[in-house]
Amino acid sequence: MEPDPLAPLFAPLTSLRGVGEAVARLMARAIGGTRAIDLLFHLPESYIDRRERTTIKSALPGRIATLAVEILRIEPPGNSRQPTRVVVTDGTGFAELVYFRQFPAARLKPGTTMLVSGKFDDRAQMVHPDHVAALSGPAGLPEVEPVWPLTAGLFAWHLRRPVAEALARVPPLAEWHDPALLKREKWAGFAETLAALQTPAEPPAPELRRRLAYDELLAGQIALAIVRRRARDRPGRALHGDGRLRAKALAAFGHRPTLAQSMALAEIDADLAAPRRMLRLLQGDVGSGKTLVAVLAMLRAVEAGTQAALMAPTEILARQHMRTLERICPVPAALLTGAVKGKARARILEGLADGSLPIVVGTHALVQKTVDFHDLGLAVIDEQHRFGVDQRLTLGAKGEQTDVLVMTATPIPRTLLLTQWGEMTMSRIGEKPAGRLPIRTTLHGLETMPDIVAAVARKLDEGARVYWVCPLVDESEEVDLAAAEARYAILRERFGPAVGLAHGRQDSAVREAALADFAAGRTRILVATTVIEVGVDVPEASVMVIEHAERFGLAQLHQLRGRVGRGAEASFCLLLHDEDLPPTAKRRLMLLRDTEDGFRIADEDFRLRGGGDLLGTRQSGLPGWKIADPIEDEGLLHMAGRDAELLLQKDPRLNATERGKAARLLLRLFDRTAAFRTLHSG
Repeated sequence: MEPDPLAPLFAPLTSLRGVGEAVARLMARAIGGTRAIDLLFHLPESYIDRRERTTIKSALPGRIATLAVEILRIEPPGNSRQPTRVVVTDGTGFAELVYFRQFPAARLKPGTTMLVSGKFDDRAQMVHPDHVAALSGPAGLPEVEPVWPLTAGLFAWHLRRPVAEALARVPPLAEWHDPALLKREKWAGFAETLAALQTPAEPPAPELRRRLAYDELLAGQIALAIVRRRARDRPGRALHGDGRLRAKALAAFGHRPTLAQSMALAEIDADLAAPRRMLRLLQGDVGSGKTLVAVLAMLRAVEAGTQAALMAPTEILARQHMRTLERICPVPAALLTGAVKGKARARILEGLADGSLPIVVGTHALVQKTVDFHDLGLAVIDEQHRFGVDQRLTLGAKGEQTDVLVMTATPIPRTLLLTQWGEMTMSRIGEKPAGRLPIRTTLHGLETMPDIVAAVARKLDEGARVYWVCPLVDESEEVDLAAAEARYAILRERFGPAVGLAHGRQDSAVREAALADFAAGRTRILVATTVIEVGVDVPEASVMVIEHAERFGLAQLHQLRGRVGRGAEASFCLLLHDEDLPPTAKRRLMLLRDTEDGFRIADEDFRLRGGGDLLGTRQSGLPGWKIADPIEDEGLLHMAGRDAELLLQKDPRLNATERGKAARLLLRLFDRTAAFRTLHSG
């Protein structure tokens, strides 16, 4: 058996000379991995050019200066708080090297000439020079110095030698790119590019990083293309229906589906009728009617003699779906959550196992080992980003050749569709049901709070119901909860028992009672945390107040706003914010004010803040990428998608051509081993 050429790159950091356990732990924290290849993919964020030689007289304060100096004398500190001063000259003037700590006495001796590099201040002092080296050669003084992102306790000198050793481990690799592409983009080979970025002889051109970014994007797109092909080729079964159950459901619903709903349903029906398994993503903006499409799809599966399951991430959302089914579904359906116990749970499990229960709605309780289906034909997963991939796959595995429909009300930017959901076919519902009025969104400084409360009082007098969402203080639910309870106390003092409270730390029965009171009109103001973000449908609610709106993700604000505007009354969303908003935060809130198009909001916000905001969180950047930035490199991403498809058309198993075999190495280098296993398993 031939040795694995990539094995040295996948060896642990501690296999590199000079890297002990303590330094390896610091490195791992900074580079996001524990292997030599992770260190190589941890690219410098900038470079310091020390090649130009200058003089003391011509050195500019605050700029890097590299010069040869003679050490005249060393002035020791008078006490522990004073520095050691080294007086130097180069014939054009005099200067001082200043050390407050770690004075290199062995290297700095009067009468010697040294090469020093660092920044002078306006008093010709260089405090803690970056480098001091012998004049006879550049050893110890990198002429072009990489500046790597570091962490506390880790310094550039920790990385310099290990990076060089890791580079020496890169074997000669066959090229996975088309020669015409390399020529057009003026890209060097993989190993040459890594070396030019990590140990440069001159500041690298931007094209060098683009080469590695494209390598990573191509690996991702090849992996997705392999999974897509595997999904298309998976044997399934055709689920045909006669439409009788759908007709009854639509009669109970009382309205015809919108054109967008009908088109999405037609695409789903075509998948269900095909002799392969469906893996489809249904995107629908807030209030676009995805649940109706999901119910009609499940009824098609039931018409075909199988069962259907709908899994939601929260009990609130599962109960909301169940209420829809109770209103329009012509066949038995049940709700299965962690709160369902005893005889009720036993009856549901028995009905699923013997087939007498055709439809079930639930939370992650549906994927527990105790849940068995007689014949699960269709699995619907709502708000799939809140589930792990394992949970999604587990529900689909509850049946033989189960079709899977994934839904999301969080519009997904085009970039993420290409990078994280690319294995699915897409359907989109881009219009709202007829009769929905626009929601008027306005921005208000927090100093206008008395006016906001007065406006809420006027709307209550007109019969309105109001959501009041409390600020996201930090990632601590306890602190957010305290903010909600404080606002609840203030509003209750003003409006009395008309105010209710709902948050995630309440017992589910208490929270459900608070939501039920608001839905029934027994309370008229519901103070809440983001627990109401999805799954709450009260058509009579027409006012949404959100405190400290700048602290929420735009996608989350869009979801919260979607809780109003569901009835016939004009609806309002009031975004309260700090008076001194940073320009980016102001642009984001103005975008929300100016449009209700969730897909436009998602695309624009993705560019403003990065992929982390997609799910309403506050981190920036797109996780899962070592070098590429799919936001900045969107053009490369589209190019990689096309190249991946062409490569697999010519060599579907990546084993018949030199480029195909090289692409297997590329998949391993960038940790796309799941696709690699898919290739091996056929």
